[in-house]
Amino acid sequence: MENLKNKRIAILVADGFEEIELTSPKEALENAGAKTDIISPVNGKVRAKSGDEWSNDYPVDVALQEAEEDRYDALLLPGGVISPDKLRTNKTAIALINAFWERDKPIAAICHGPQLLINADLVRDKKITSVAAIQMDLINAGALWEDSDVVVDDKLITSRTPDDLPVFNKTIIQEFAADRKNKG
Repeated sequence: MENLKNKRIAILVADGFEEIELTSPKEALENAGAKTDIISPVNGKVRAKSGDEWSNDYPVDVALQEAEEDRYDALLLPGGVISPDKLRTNKTAIALINAFWERDKPIAAICHGPQLLINADLVRDKKITSVAAIQMDLINAGALWEDSDVVVDDKLITSRTPDDLPVFNKTIIQEFAADRKNKG
């Protein structure tokens, strides 16, 4: 497995993220040596959903308004229906996503997470996958949508659903470990 020692990963969520889409990648990244921070516009704790039910609360490590891209090596955008919908109209969240993009840092999004990439204007002419519910949104925004467990296009890594987490986690570890200065 790739070594993520000395890598810091930002995880951006609001209330209503899909729990397993945060916990599974977070655990995999930490097991590979990364330090992760949950970033949210919510103060103190952010609440997860497990399917249609509200689930556990997770401590927020960094308030969104205090988050700085230069402290991190990569960004993870978990899905769930509610969290991406709240964040995609949050100008600070979109500015943070764009800061990662502009500095050539990888961005991973799963399930409904790619909705944030639409609002950040990052999907045009990019190969992307997602949960089927937002397929047309991505296509209408100019994405080259495909039905694959994981898709990597440049520094965007996208995946469909929790069923794809094993391959998504493996791929984000590989992509986050890569030396971007020597790619492409």
